[in-house]
Amino acid sequence: MPIPPAPSLELPEDRGYRFKRRVLGAPLHTEELAHERLGKPTALAVFASDNLSSSAYATEEILRVLIPAVGVAAFALVVPITVALLVVLGFLILSYRQTIKAYPSAGGAYIVTKDNFGLLPAQVAGVALLTDYVLTVSVSVAAGTAALTSVFHALARYDVPIALAFIAVIAYGNLRGVRESGKVFAVPTYFFLINMIVLLGIGLSRLFFGHLPLEEVHREGMLRFGNADGALFVGVGIYVLLHAFASGGAAVTGVEAISNGVPAFKRPEWKNARETLVVMGLLLGAMFLGLSMLAAKMHVVPFEEGTPTVISQVGKLVYGGGALGTALYLALQAGTVLILVLAANTSFADFPRLASFHAGDNFMPRQLTKRGHRLVFSNGIISLAIASSVLVVLTGAKVDRLIPLYAIGVFTSFTLSQSGMARHHITHKEPGWRTGLFINGMGAFLSLVVDVIIAVTKFTHGAWVIIVLVPVMVAGLVRLNRQYESEADELAEDARTAAEAPILRRHVVLVLVDSLDRAAARAIQYARTLTPDELRAVHIAVDLPRAEELAEEWRRLGLSRLPLELVDCPDRRLARSVLEVVAEALAGGNTEVSVLVPKRSYRRAWHRLLHDRTGEAIADAVSRLAHANVTFIPYHLGSGPSKETLHVAAHPSPPPNSNGHGSPGRDEA
Repeated sequence: MPIPPAPSLELPEDRGYRFKRRVLGAPLHTEELAHERLGKPTALAVFASDNLSSSAYATEEILRVLIPAVGVAAFALVVPITVALLVVLGFLILSYRQTIKAYPSAGGAYIVTKDNFGLLPAQVAGVALLTDYVLTVSVSVAAGTAALTSVFHALARYDVPIALAFIAVIAYGNLRGVRESGKVFAVPTYFFLINMIVLLGIGLSRLFFGHLPLEEVHREGMLRFGNADGALFVGVGIYVLLHAFASGGAAVTGVEAISNGVPAFKRPEWKNARETLVVMGLLLGAMFLGLSMLAAKMHVVPFEEGTPTVISQVGKLVYGGGALGTALYLALQAGTVLILVLAANTSFADFPRLASFHAGDNFMPRQLTKRGHRLVFSNGIISLAIASSVLVVLTGAKVDRLIPLYAIGVFTSFTLSQSGMARHHITHKEPGWRTGLFINGMGAFLSLVVDVIIAVTKFTHGAWVIIVLVPVMVAGLVRLNRQYESEADELAEDARTAAEAPILRRHVVLVLVDSLDRAAARAIQYARTLTPDELRAVHIAVDLPRAEELAEEWRRLGLSRLPLELVDCPDRRLARSVLEVVAEALAGGNTEVSVLVPKRSYRRAWHRLLHDRTGEAIADAVSRLAHANVTFIPYHLGSGPSKETLHVAAHPSPPPNSNGHGSPGRDEA
């Protein structure tokens, strides 16, 4: 294909684009998309931060349920519950390895469910995951804010503004592009991992040698101990255990993120994604189990207000006092704040991609399919930032208010995704399909069990909101899909026949004139280039004296060869009056009518507030008539006078076939 010649004129960029370029950097061309890929170390930081960060608060959420119910017995139960959750995590890791291999282009719950169960079940999986991504951002920034205020108590009153600022920073980083956000977020993720290795290394060493201190219980602000009746399991109901299990279930969220983002990996994508998934699972398992063991041995109790956090208390006890201990503790808190805040990045990496899949299938607004300035799905990023910000404001950035809403959506998508993979194995019977069927079948079963547990134990604590919201959102998406499909059917119906239909015999052009100015002159000049069968200027006379002045000026300037039609409008319904003029011109059934509307364009946005939008109202009314067309003729205010325009205004050539075509009963100049 030949390269188009460079424009002979220097085309200025608008102010909005210049601002975008300055803030986000130079635009990336579509061909550069292949280079916006991530290596395994960077991909781990981008896609695994949500999963890894949950180790910082999952243990605390388990203790928050157990301690008020069973008291000291909670410290004997927290590790077994952690192990049970790690069993679920292990099967999910194995399951998603199968998913990534089977769907290397994008193996998320939406694609798998769509391929194996159809579009409607896929909407359930997708909506459940989308709501969970919004909650992930809210929970992450709220937990990060709590970690920050655990050190700087004076900031506690500014929880919401701090959390909103975190969301804004992460959204901005993602708007700059995939690779750039990966570089920004990689260092904090690995900084947190190093701090956790140091914490668990020193803590477990002190535990082994018997030098691990105990936390001082019954401090002011701590949760009150329940009564376990002196025995380990006496008084511990199944419901309490399941509730604690459900609260700790947040630890295994984020497993699906890598399978949703396979196309973002460097080649071979599926292989790199599987290896990164295993590394993520091993790191989370080690940190979650290690922190639960230390918290249980040191009898760490959560505080009612959420600060200081359990991981903060563990850090203080393990490191002790002194300059080195304080430095290590502050480094741990800094790493925790960063990883918790950056956990939201997983959602910003996956939410826009998943939303684009929905939109591509006509189940969400199509704007979500568009890649922006830096080859990212900018509209999806902005939508996620707004939704999560609203949720942070509504909950006051409190983790304990958000956790009950959390995890049920992601386990619903887990269940559908793994069930879809089980069916995939049965249908395709690829080599090793029986092993894959067992792994994915077990993953689906465990996900379903956890989903039911979360729904039952957290229903009255807020999970009902998600249980109700998901089907409502699915119904909305189905309605949107029907609208898109009906539009497509209507536009496609007899398209060729309509394009090849014979043109109508006559073409009438009407130029709407409010006053004799440059904008009207430019519209008249353009109208003459159309060489219509009939050309008229039309003025809607709301103010009769003003209309008469216009007619007199029209005559004085020698424009009488172009008919000016004055249309009386005593009820001031301008759009209705124009509609009647157009309908009259169309009455014969063999006429195509074009209405030209002069439109003033303003250099500054606030200038637009000084003028009404009558032109848009006229266009909306007229365009409903068959064979009636509306064209806006722009005039850019501030561009200065044009000699050519002034010349045309003063000496218009006679319109073709204009004699005798004026509407009877109308005043003409």
